[in-house]
Amino acid sequence: MAASRPAKATSPNIALGMLLLVYIFNFVDRQILAILAGPIQADLGLSDTQMGLLGGIAFAVLYSTLAVPLAWLADKTNRSWVITISLAVWSGFTAITGLAQGFWSIFLARLGVGVGEAGGVAPSYAVIADHFPSEKRARALAIYSLGIPLGSATGVVAGGYIAATVDWRLAFFVVGLSGLLIAPFFKYFVRDKVKNTVPADQPAIPYSFKGTVVLLGRKRAFWFLAFGAASSSMLGYGIAFWLPSLLQRSFGLSLIDTSLFFGAILLIGGVAGVLGGGMLGDWLGRRNKAAYGLVPAAAFLLAVPLFAAGIMSGSATLAFVLFLIPQALAYVWLGPVLSAVQHLVPADSRATASSLFLLINNLIGIGGGIFFLGALSDSLTPIYGEDGLRYSMLYSLAFYLIAAALMALAARPLRSEWIAED
Repeated sequence: MAASRPAKATSPNIALGMLLLVYIFNFVDRQILAILAGPIQADLGLSDTQMGLLGGIAFAVLYSTLAVPLAWLADKTNRSWVITISLAVWSGFTAITGLAQGFWSIFLARLGVGVGEAGGVAPSYAVIADHFPSEKRARALAIYSLGIPLGSATGVVAGGYIAATVDWRLAFFVVGLSGLLIAPFFKYFVRDKVKNTVPADQPAIPYSFKGTVVLLGRKRAFWFLAFGAASSSMLGYGIAFWLPSLLQRSFGLSLIDTSLFFGAILLIGGVAGVLGGGMLGDWLGRRNKAAYGLVPAAAFLLAVPLFAAGIMSGSATLAFVLFLIPQALAYVWLGPVLSAVQHLVPADSRATASSLFLLINNLIGIGGGIFFLGALSDSLTPIYGEDGLRYSMLYSLAFYLIAAALMALAARPLRSEWIAED
């Protein structure tokens, strides 16, 4: 009887391309609610606070917490299978959102989207780290992170067009069913490539969940990076969700004009920022690991005055130019920080470590940021009227200043806590 041949290894570039495609759908399903907030509020009579709950806590609470056990399961079993099943689950619940009749039905559907997406991102980070060497990892993770601006822009433009020409419910049906069609192709093309490499000069680490938690708990760089990212995400996710509403309320744009305006900012600024951050991280990080914290810190500081000018601008054309650069700067952190987290643990614990990072980032950033900006907008509306949302965003720029300080604090411990590879 002939011995069975091992499964053919996946090409790193094919794996990265398929992971990017899945991540695009991940963010299409997240961002589509933002562009459809206006039609949904008009149809179902929801307040900004309620929309903040739907965009934030409804999605983030299970997305953040379930990511940890699902990532541990991916580390112990098969990462590509976990990602495939997760894609099918979140796409199904996105389609179900189109059937919603009120606040609680959308809330439950968004919980389901969060359950599915919980198993997608952290295992993907680990698959990329396993397929690409250390010196190319920030760029590979940056390319993967292009799913954020590409998916967000696609969700904004496609969702806005469908809602304006047909109905907001159809947008959810189209996006959700498209994701379900992609799932089997992803599993066919992407296979795990597990590397169990621990440098000889590093102490043996138990690859259990508890061992990973204990290891990360001792690393100051992890905590500074995680809470720095969470602070930036408070504003980043908040602006991503509420900017379409701001453009319609304070700048007077139509739904289609808003989708094109915001989609272009996400696409042009996002792609430039993600790729630039990844290349800078790998280039400067070869000489000094502190660069993985300092590059994001500088980007956040530069973004604050430009975002402020765009938010307070009275012209949509000027606002586009002013938003474009800080939108790019807001994405710079992704490649360097995600790469740094992969290097704080051994290879067999990467998905688990990523999920713990994402637990902090997403529970605070998505769960808190979108709701905080919406609730602050409601509280400021009696004072500023239709510009309540504008001032909510302006005051929330403080989160980027906090993020810059925490990223800078991560720079020094990164030098000593980095786990090198052979």
